[in-house]
Amino acid sequence: MRLIVHWLINAAALFVLPYVLSSIQVKDFVTALVVALVLGLVNAIIRPILVLLTLPVTILTLGFFILVINALLFWAVASFVDGFQVAGFWSAFWGAIIYALVSWAIAALLLPKQQP
Repeated sequence: MRLIVHWLINAAALFVLPYVLSSIQVKDFVTALVVALVLGLVNAIIRPILVLLTLPVTILTLGFFILVINALLFWAVASFVDGFQVAGFWSAFWGAIIYALVSWAIAALLLPKQQP
């Protein structure tokens, strides 16, 4: 159940994103749900491989290269899903950061903390 709630929160954050950045377009909430699912799968499968392959660069940049990886994956998902458009790299860069912050804020407000 918690996984579905996180999915809906991420979709809501994606749906809010065009109101913050005009260079990102989301057609409707169903598209946001699909993008949230694809983005979750990409982050679960491809992102760890990319982080491992780019570890030396990430260390040299004190971890900031992970922001570039997030932007590239965000931009790549936009090329796969119809109805989700990102204008360019910098739109993807800021979009990924704002998406993470908005989804974190919504989750912090709506979800109770789990006890260990």
